Amino acid sequence: MKEGSKDFVTIRLAGQLLGIPVLLVQDVIRLQNMTRVPLSPPWVAGVLNLRGRIVTAIDLRERLGMVRRREGEKAAMSVVVDFKGESYSLIIDSVGEVLSLPDSLYEKNPVTLDQRWREVSDGIYRLDDELLVVLDVRRVLDLDRAAAA
Repeated sequence: MKEGSKDFVTIRLAGQLLGIPVLLVQDVIRLQNMTRVPLSPPWVAGVLNLRGRIVTAIDLRERLGMVRRREGEKAAMSVVVDFKGESYSLIIDSVGEVLSLPDSLYEKNPVTLDQRWREVSDGIYRLDDELLVVLDVRRVLDLDRAAAA
């Protein structure tokens, strides 16, 4: 019987390797000029116009309660994903490659996984030299729940 696999776009955030299911990714772009949204939560970096679509930009570091990017740090990238018919730009540190990982390497979140990753993760893959945390975009963009936190 042939083993299944899943494809992920890999990204980095504060040194951690993350994977976003490739079918959710619409675009990978350099950080664009954004318009701030008054009275928005701090993790909403603003909105941008992407080929005629208005896209809400979410600073993933801010959303996960991490240290902000310092002045002079490498310019951020953005991964555009679809959630409930709306486009969101997730501001990240960098984009890697597309990995196809066998289902046999998948594990549920271990209890030792950092709490902030457990809250937005759908499991992990232990790669040869590091851990890939599968980002659950639905949980990341559950903004009502995030605002309550």
